[in-house]
Amino acid sequence: MQQALFGRQLDGHADALLGFDLVEVEVHDPEVLDASGVEIHAALVPARGASAPIAGVVFELTPAELAAADAYETENYRRVEATLASGQRAWVYVKA
Repeated sequence: MQQALFGRQLDGHADALLGFDLVEVEVHDPEVLDASGVEIHAALVPARGASAPIAGVVFELTPAELAAADAYETENYRRVEATLASGQRAWVYVKA
């Protein structure tokens, strides 16, 4: 996916997201289905109480790459800023 969307393999480091839960979202956008090959995608929603940290990887993107990520995401998602376990702030895509 990274190669197709950004034209390169991204560098990243492990971290964890706090205050969110994972849910499934069915995606119908033909371009996204073509690129991902799956109809069911994971999505974040704000937690309604205590939640376990969600392990993941933080990637550094250029402004152009962030715009490409925004263009790729369907109407099922919106980008918000969140605090990670490390204290670092990062953009994440949540269920719209």
